[in-house]
Amino acid sequence: MTTFGNRAFDFLKSLQPNFSIPAKIDCLLPFESEEVKSVNQVFYDKYFNDNNSRTAILGINPGRFGAGVTGVNFTDPIKLENSLGIKNTFIKRNELSSDFVYQVIDNFGGPKIFYSKFFISSVCPIGFTSNGKNLNYYDDKKLKQNIVEFVFQCLTKQIKIGLQIKKVICLGEGSNFKFLNELNKKYKFFEEIIPLPHPRFIMQYRRKQIDDYLENYLNTLINLAG
Repeated sequence: MTTFGNRAFDFLKSLQPNFSIPAKIDCLLPFESEEVKSVNQVFYDKYFNDNNSRTAILGINPGRFGAGVTGVNFTDPIKLENSLGIKNTFIKRNELSSDFVYQVIDNFGGPKIFYSKFFISSVCPIGFTSNGKNLNYYDDKKLKQNIVEFVFQCLTKQIKIGLQIKKVICLGEGSNFKFLNELNKKYKFFEEIIPLPHPRFIMQYRRKQIDDYLENYLNTLINLAG
């Protein structure tokens, strides 16, 4: 019998763009790397080796210094090694969103407890760059239109992995929440979407209030975890 981790890993390995990509936009496809496959096999065997359901936490799309390198959402190479205990040869640089997320994880009780309750993914699980910089799917009008069917397919597949459908957390209270909410109204994936400020926004623009944001995140997670 397959586990939650087996199904999640199979989903991620299969990710390929089946939509038209506008000019000057590139896709991040970390699972084309054998090391990414290897570290993710370890990650999912270590933290998802069961059939328990989990609440989804959906970011925007993978970034080039986090999941775009490691394949593990909101996890840069440093957190992969130091926080999750998974050695790797990726270039060791930190990523702002990952810094915040792992403060949340540590305060929640650590990776083992956190990942037993939650599964982090993205509204669009393929990331994008333009001119060598991260691109959010909603920053390009044509790209945003083109990914709708792909996002529908990915959410459908991930729910089948073993996600709770009563509530989902959306990281990003603006464009990401609006897009997901509109899609959810049409397809009824989740009963309720809970938006939270995106970690990048917090670390870049609200760092002085980080304790308040951590408290907000933790209260939300604790309530959902029961």
